Amino acid sequence: MNRTAEKTYTEKEMMTISAARFIKDRDIVFAGTGVSMLAATAAKRIYAPRAVVFFETGGIDPTLDEIPMAVADPRVMSGTCINSGLIDAFSIVGHRKFHTIAFLGAAQIDPYGNLNTTAIGDYHRPVTRFSGSGGACDVSSLASGVITFMQHEKRRFVEKLDYLTSIGWYRGGDSRQELGFKRGGPLAVVTNLGVMKFDDDTRKMYVSACYPGVTPQDIIDHTGFSIDVSRAAESEPPTENELRILREEVDPQQLILG
Repeated sequence: MNRTAEKTYTEKEMMTISAARFIKDRDIVFAGTGVSMLAATAAKRIYAPRAVVFFETGGIDPTLDEIPMAVADPRVMSGTCINSGLIDAFSIVGHRKFHTIAFLGAAQIDPYGNLNTTAIGDYHRPVTRFSGSGGACDVSSLASGVITFMQHEKRRFVEKLDYLTSIGWYRGGDSRQELGFKRGGPLAVVTNLGVMKFDDDTRKMYVSACYPGVTPQDIIDHTGFSIDVSRAAESEPPTENELRILREEVDPQQLILG
């Protein structure tokens, strides 16, 4: 793995920009804490000024003049069109006439984009117990699309989840729809190595793009299941303008960029 390209930007900056590039004008973006907060804010500042960012705590379309540290940070309520609450936020996620894109994170992901944020090991006697679903199960079930952030490691990219917290494409093919989920599903997985998408027919994960300095073999070596790399291209690195806005306007205090 040749990581010389990282001399001008960090992995977190590459992940942020890669995710933000998925957002289009007038998308409605459900954002969480951390990189997803950066990606949502960067998308609105750079690519999609008319996108609406909202948070599960009820801040809908804030100005985001300062990056919030978490969804409970009062800054998610600054300059909003409305300050509401949890019920309204999840009503927006599932609204039939809205195109909502959600950013989620997870401890484990399988080849079909199903997520585990509950436990590692046996559920009743886990090696590690996490905070659980929160709203992630609702979001993965109801949103128009989900983009997941992960660190790319074999222990995270697994053939079979220890616990299914949030549904992706379930078992592939039409299995998600057969369960009654009429829309949505994973759009992409953004990691510290590249971007994964899902085949339109099989719904199985494949490598769409490798970051500069990362090879398809690097991704194979860090994935705990067989993954198609035949469609892998090299990601465009962040431009000077993208990095300037991210560093000087989105998170000038380096609260999340670090």
